[in-house]
Formats: sequence, structure tokens, C-alpha cells
Amino acid sequence: MPQYTRNSPLLEQDLAPEPMDQLARWIADASSVGMIEPTAMTLATVGADGRPSARIVLYKGPQNGGLSFFTNYDSRKGNELSAGAPAALVFWWDRLERQVRVEGPVHRLPRELSESYFRRRPRASQISAYASHQSRVVASRRELEQRFADNETRFEGRDVPLPDGWGGYVLQPGYFEFWQGQPGRLHDRITFRRAGGAWRCERLEP
Repeated sequence: MPQYTRNSPLLEQDLAPEPMDQLARWIADASSVGMIEPTAMTLATVGADGRPSARIVLYKGPQNGGLSFFTNYDSRKGNELSAGAPAALVFWWDRLERQVRVEGPVHRLPRELSESYFRRRPRASQISAYASHQSRVVASRRELEQRFADNETRFEGRDVPLPDGWGGYVLQPGYFEFWQGQPGRLHDRITFRRAGGAWRCERLEP
């Protein structure tokens, strides 16, 4: 059983006054210790029927004061986000014994920002955005690979355009919780909540 002895206590005065800045610090720490995907985060959404679902997506940096990620708009998560319910994100870095939770409403990014990011993706990833009808049932892997090959031929010798059904989202945070493991399970939990135009910082019991 882990004893959570890696970190000294997390004190309020040691945190950045802006939670997005503190998140950036912890992501940098996760990168420095060799985490395979330091920007991996769980995205939790809820459907119109009230059923929650969660999956890992990659954080792609701050946008307009929020956290951005990219996906297929017609996927399950895309359909659930389009209903307008708030969503939640969780980062977990086991090598650092740290976790960050974020909650808030989610909006689509402007198409020009999605276009800019799409251009930076590897070409194979661009083609996959056309090949995959994300979250739908497929008869076999062979069918998926054939669709990829067909799109390779389709776009041979030219740029792959941004698909209409693919792009970015930004979660506008109203709540952060910074968790850090401590011995004896007296873990640190420090929250930031929006209070008007400022952040209110509070400590929660573990």
C-alpha cells in the first residue's frame, strides 16, 4: 500500500495565485519525471439520460483562460458536450502523487484555432480523422484499415483538410482542486472557486 511520502506538505502560500499557472507548474513537473503522457486527463461528461461517461483525452494547452482538447464532434463525448452540461477533468500523476480536478462549462473552439492545430498533427493522424467514425460500431479492423488506405489515396499529393466534424473544445474552469498525497492519508486538498472575477482559495479535509 503506498505511503505517500514523496512530497512535503502543500501550503496555500506556495501555490500560484492563478490556478491555471499552478496547473502549468505541475504539468512541467510531470514532464520532468518522465511521465509517458503528462498532459493526459480524464474527461467526464453526462448524457441526456443522466448517464455519466469518462475517457482519457490529451490537454492541448490554455485557450481563452480555459483548457483545450480536440476530438470528433460526432463521438459520444462530442454529442454529450453539445447538450451543454458542464464537464469535469482529472489529471493524475502517480510518480508525483498528485492529482488535479477541474470543472466547468465546455464550448467549441473557433474553427480557425481547430484548423491551426490540425495542421500541426502528423499526417497519419489527419487521415485517421477521416477514416474513423468515432464511437460507432465497425465490423472489423480490416474495414477500418481499408478506410484509412482509401483516404491516403484520396489526399495523395495534397494537404489533408480539416474535417467538418472534428475540432477543439475549451473547458472554462469554475473550480480547481489540487491534491497531493501525504503520509498517514492526511492528504492536501486545496481548491480554487470562482467568486465574481477572482479566485477564492480554500483547503478541504482529506
